[in-house]
Amino acid sequence: MKVFVTGATGFVGTAVVQELLEAGHEVLGLARSEESVKKLIDAGAEPHHGDLTDFESLKSGARLSDAVIHLGFVHDFGRFQEMCILDGEVIGAIGDALIGTEKPFLITSGTALFSKNGITTEKDRLVNHPHPRIATENAADDQVAKGVNVAVIRLSPSVHGEDDKIGFVPLFIRIAKERGVSAIIDDGNNHWPAVHRLDAARLYRLALEKPFENGTRYHAVAEEGIQLKKVAAEIAERLRIPLVSLNPEEAEQHFSWFTHFAKLDNQSSSAWTRKALDWNPVHPTLLEDLKGPYYFSEHQ
Repeated sequence: MKVFVTGATGFVGTAVVQELLEAGHEVLGLARSEESVKKLIDAGAEPHHGDLTDFESLKSGARLSDAVIHLGFVHDFGRFQEMCILDGEVIGAIGDALIGTEKPFLITSGTALFSKNGITTEKDRLVNHPHPRIATENAADDQVAKGVNVAVIRLSPSVHGEDDKIGFVPLFIRIAKERGVSAIIDDGNNHWPAVHRLDAARLYRLALEKPFENGTRYHAVAEEGIQLKKVAAEIAERLRIPLVSLNPEEAEQHFSWFTHFAKLDNQSSSAWTRKALDWNPVHPTLLEDLKGPYYFSEHQ
């Protein structure tokens, strides 16, 4: 099938595009710059000019294709709430172009919306949640109500692997470098789920190829939860800096806007997803990646 992909030249998107092409699909990738156009052509995909604020371009890309994978998101943390609202509007625009069709529409969300005691599963939903990112899940449900054929893929907080530049792990490392210490909050027993980007890419393809119930949630989770103290300890060892424990007030000073994620406790299961899609992650774990050369190389 021909698949319209937003975020096609991003960290996860490039892996998804390659996965789709290798499986024999065609890819129409959203491209906002000549650099993105070249990347898509070099990969074997067809570029589609536009960006996430160009709703007519998004609609035409959806109409020209047999399916849509929405991976694009503007990572401007200074305007995070505004970007979350935009994401909801993007989903609505694409959904409008899909009304009355059976075209699959895969929408990207995250398990990090859920921070609770116990394990988050694919059945969990949030209502009237204060976190701005809930706009994505709400917009997905709006498309379901319109009869659009929607599934949501919730990515782990840490999608890791080579070329990771703006994810949680490089941010965590960058803060440690700047502060001269690798920090945890209190005992550091909170958890991040994780998935390698190549395993995540395969999940997108499998979800696209298998019929799903409208409104289905899938979890791109290879590891249910890694204790943050293990991540911080590995960073401390690799950077040869102290590992320290901070109280909540100290953490606000150390992590700034990243504090929410540094204290996130988000154990999440993918048991249902694995069974439904016969998805079995095979690529390196987060700690295995941290022990490798990439995250501590000069270009990071």
